[in-house]
Amino acid sequence: MTDTKSNSKTGLAAALNGALADHLALYLKTKNFHWHVAGPRFRDLHLLFDEQAKQIVALVDVIAERVRKNDEMTLTSIGSVGQHTRIEDQDDVTLAPDVMVAELRDDNRKLRDRLIEVKEASESANDNATSGLVDEWIDECEERIWFLAQTAK
Repeated sequence: MTDTKSNSKTGLAAALNGALADHLALYLKTKNFHWHVAGPRFRDLHLLFDEQAKQIVALVDVIAERVRKNDEMTLTSIGSVGQHTRIEDQDDVTLAPDVMVAELRDDNRKLRDRLIEVKEASESANDNATSGLVDEWIDECEERIWFLAQTAK
């Protein structure tokens, strides 16, 4: 393996681990909002947040296994997730529902940007399998953004 190939595979693993961290952090935040949403739109938002959380967590193992299939190491702890995520913690359980929706919309936009980086890294590493998978991940993320953006109107 050439140094260029090795560097591109290492870069892909770093991008995948970043996406893994963002998925784990966004999952927890989405569940937090699912548990703490209140008000007249409780039922609709409670169900929307739960649906989105399930979609997000479903990719965690898939992403981690892509890292391992590239013979690299995944994240190992909550601490390592915290070091690699771009999703900020939100511990305020009294947020208004509209704030929750807007925050999740914006966090999903951050995740989409990260997934675009994974796409670029997978193409640089000539990893067609990851490149194909990440297209679906981006599409799912864009659907969540769309739903949240429409809900925020």
